[in-house]
This record gives sequence, C-alpha cells and structure tokens, in this order.
Amino acid sequence: MVSTRIDWVRDHCHLLRAISAEFRRTRPFQGLTIGTGIHLEAKTVALILTLRDGGARLVCTGNLNTTQPDAVERLRAEGAAVIGGPTKDRQLHGSDLILDNGGDLFTRYLDRPYQGLIGGTEETTSGRMRLEPLRERLRRPILVVNDSPIKQFAENDHAVGQSSLESFLRLTNRTTNGEQVTVFGYGACGRGVAANFRGAYARVSVVEVDPVTRLRAHLDGFSTPPRDVAVAEADVIITVTGARDVLTAADLPLLRDGVVLANAGHFPAEIDAEGLIGAAEVAASSEYPDDLLTLELTDGRRVHLISRGHMFNLAGPRPLGNSIESMDLGFALQARCLEAVATGAVDDASCVVPVPRAIDAAVATSYLDRKYLPVPR
Repeated sequence: MVSTRIDWVRDHCHLLRAISAEFRRTRPFQGLTIGTGIHLEAKTVALILTLRDGGARLVCTGNLNTTQPDAVERLRAEGAAVIGGPTKDRQLHGSDLILDNGGDLFTRYLDRPYQGLIGGTEETTSGRMRLEPLRERLRRPILVVNDSPIKQFAENDHAVGQSSLESFLRLTNRTTNGEQVTVFGYGACGRGVAANFRGAYARVSVVEVDPVTRLRAHLDGFSTPPRDVAVAEADVIITVTGARDVLTAADLPLLRDGVVLANAGHFPAEIDAEGLIGAAEVAASSEYPDDLLTLELTDGRRVHLISRGHMFNLAGPRPLGNSIESMDLGFALQARCLEAVATGAVDDASCVVPVPRAIDAAVATSYLDRKYLPVPR
C-alpha cells in the first residue's frame, strides 16, 4: 500500500492517536454536529478524524488560499462533509459545536442565531479579539485555544517561526545570511519569527507599537528602530501583528530595491496586496512559480510579494505549515476543549476565555509521559 503525507502526519500525531482510541470508547460527541472553519491541511485531517472517532458528524470549511485538495479528498473519503461557496453558511447552520478560526463562524451564528448551539472553541488570538466584545450576545462556553500557554510557546513561539523560515527558504531559495529582516509585531508569533531568522544568521529588527513589548524586543537583543527606518533598511519584511494595513502602497517610496514582503499573520489584510499591485508607482509585474509576484516600479526598483499577503507558511504550492508535534499539542487542546464543552464540564461563564488549567496540565503530562516512557526491551 502506498502511504500519503496525511498518513505520515496522522502516524506522528501521538496525542491525537491516543485521544482517538479513548474517544472510540467514550463517544463524547455522539449525536452532535461539529462545524469547523480551520485551515484544511494534513494535520487538520488528524484532528477532524479524532472528533469523528468521538461520534461527531463533521461539517468542514476552510480558507480558500490554504485549503489543500488532498486534505479535502481524504476527509470526504472518511465521511466528513467538506463545503464551500455560497451554500456553506446554510450547511454550517445548526451545528451543535463550533470549532472556529478567526471568529468567522461565531459571528455568522450571531447574524442568524438558531436553537441548539452548545458552544465551542476559537483557535486564534485574532478571533478572540473579534469575539470578546460579543460575549454578552454569545453567552455560551467558548474556549480560546491560542490563549493556552502550551499553544503560545509550542506553536506560536516556536513552530510559526520555524515554518516561516522554512517557507521563506523553500519558496524563494534566497539566503538569510547577513540579510536585514524586519518583523512587524512582537507577540508570541513575532518573537518566534524574529528568533528563527536571527538563528539563520539574519540581522533582525522589530517594529512594535506597544512600548513595553518593544522594550522586550530590545532587551532580547533585537534592534527596534523607528518604523520608517526599519522599513527602509529591510531586505525582507514579515508582518505578524493581527492588524490591518500594516504595509500599504504609501510605503512604496521607502522600500529598497529587491525587498521581499511576506505575511505570517492570520488574516490576509496586514499587507495591502491589491493596493500595492494597483499603485501608480507600479509599471509592470511578473508572476513566478511558488506564488511569487514581482512588482516593477517606475524608478526601476523591484518589490517581491509572497502569496499575495496570505499566510505564507500555509499558502502557496506544497505548503507544510507548522510542525507535526506543535500542531499535535494544539489540536489535542482543541479535542479536549470541545469534549469539555460537549459534556458540560464548562458552563456559560466560560465565554471567550482561555483553556482551563486542568486541560493544559493533562495535555502537557501526556506529551511528556510519552517522551520519557521506558524503552521496550
């Protein structure tokens, strides 16, 4: 039998494999429908099939620019409904639990409320920021996985930085040695990106609007020049802030010839790709394989854009995303949080709140126990 990359991923998601075996016995989602809105790729398949093993019916949708055809094909073959297009809201309507990624599904629920929604989870900080003002309207248990310390250091501090560096090297085949890299944002993901590019012998500067966080970047050894100075000196600029319009056409006069622009933030709005492409300073453009676009300016400078501002560690051809181990940890948190919501272990007071400490501790213990099990003799 020929195995696929999805099989490799599932085989190495040790936490999810153990949870699947448990869920096949306990069936915490029996009779429930879970609507998901996360990126559909190999590691997502492992999570969704784990939830299915708990008895759930799955209705899945994802971001057009990060959805991988082999993941969709595998999910459908395993009995999950994968939807898209204009009918997806109707098909997701009525889900008992929601696994959200950016707050899209919960905000759509508020636009068209229905009876029976128990609650669910939100994957991202961007989604948490979007849902916090809506707590009074939601009034259901919604656990924010990205606010788990495990998710913060395992995936954000480490894995996002690793996958961003790997994607830069794979997509551009350009060196990082001695290059000036400017990172916008010094939250958990920004810290990981900055640290990994510094580890690859780049010179790294950080742009951060919060003065206390900017001080942290300075004390961590990164240069923290004024924004326009950091933009003007950069060979590579990576945005990872969660904000909109971090880089726009107004920045074109500052950009040096040959600069590479990439976004590692959740929403494809940090770099105004359409504004850059349509700017008056752009004389021509060239499309290259691996989702690379070069803008040729009227004064002869060239600006290179990766994945048109979408998450460049997940978008484009042959995306790998974050490491299996980091996603196994994060998705184990997802599975346990959805279990807690489904079984009533958390109540409506837990609306847009971090993962309960007991779940963090259980997932951490499971991961470490496997690492230090005695070697079979």
